[in-house]
Amino acid sequence: MDPRITLVTLGVSDVDDSIRFYRDGLGFPMDDRDPDDDIAFFTLEGTWLSVYPRELLAEDATVPDDRTGFSGVTLAHNVASRDEVDAILEQAVDAGGRLVKPAQEVFWGGYSGYFADPDDHLWEVAYPLLTED
Repeated sequence: MDPRITLVTLGVSDVDDSIRFYRDGLGFPMDDRDPDDDIAFFTLEGTWLSVYPRELLAEDATVPDDRTGFSGVTLAHNVASRDEVDAILEQAVDAGGRLVKPAQEVFWGGYSGYFADPDDHLWEVAYPLLTED
């Protein structure tokens, strides 16, 4: 198997609300779509996959791992500065998302925070501190 992820599909409650959040709110480029289609595709740059203990990931996102409020999956977006982390978290909230964990220094040496999209899919926005500011 070629080790790559080519498509992540989020189950959402309302496709049009999700389009407004991701395309209009966060600026994700969207492929052309027939208004009657029940799916929308956003063109993204390359992706990474990591594995991390479920209970520790829930703890990092500050959500319970009771299988009702946490799916065991988070999506991550790395940026080049702390200011970008703060700006993207604010943009997500302005677009209708919910701040889950305010940006802060984290145990692995970075700076990150979490937001939830309108369907409570968790996104981490992180500055990995690969170099000193």
